[in-house]
Amino acid sequence: MKSSTIKLGLSVATALGLSACAGMSGGMPTTGQTVVTQFPVEAAILNIYTQSRSESLTANVGNQTMSADIRVIPKGNTRFNNRTVKAAEVSTINKVNNQITDHSIATNYFTLSPLTFYGFTDNKGQYSIATQTSAIPKLANVGASNMLIKEDVYSDSSLRNKIGSYNQSWSLSRDSNNTAWFCIDTTDNLLANQPREGTSSECYKINARGDVLASQVTLTPPAGSGNRVITFNSN
Repeated sequence: MKSSTIKLGLSVATALGLSACAGMSGGMPTTGQTVVTQFPVEAAILNIYTQSRSESLTANVGNQTMSADIRVIPKGNTRFNNRTVKAAEVSTINKVNNQITDHSIATNYFTLSPLTFYGFTDNKGQYSIATQTSAIPKLANVGASNMLIKEDVYSDSSLRNKIGSYNQSWSLSRDSNNTAWFCIDTTDNLLANQPREGTSSECYKINARGDVLASQVTLTPPAGSGNRVITFNSN
């Protein structure tokens, strides 16, 4: 599953990155004192990765302003890895001091009922095969977490040259009485013969319907690289 790809200058590592907006029974609070204890994880993932969505993220590093303009565009039914699937395109424009440094376009492939992701392709020819390691719950309690995907990335669709291997997991933590932070964490490159890339954490503030209210992406470079942790926040 390809997250919003944020490429940075200053020798910072690249981060790896998806709505059926049907209401889920998490219980919207009726008073300011009501505390929502469950949130719709499946609806949140659908809202993030598969439905039309646009956002801008920014981070300040020294005297430079870095930004990522992200747009998700549903693409309908298609074929991927000999399977009929649905597709959603993720377009990310990276800028430093308002100058474009990279424009990446990735397409995620998935099916519904149950929601399952199978991999991605991108405009550089990369081709991934994802294995979903656990079912995505419709509802989860605050504090819950689980493994989500193991993903192998190849340089092209021939699958002869593996260039990356990653794990993705999700977690749900309290933000307020009626909102939570839903996070997708991506590990460092697990291939011994490939350079490490650092880890990324994409966090989305959601309500009891799974609507995305705000987002934050934290990039942590490999230990010993000398680079700093950078956090992007939605505008």
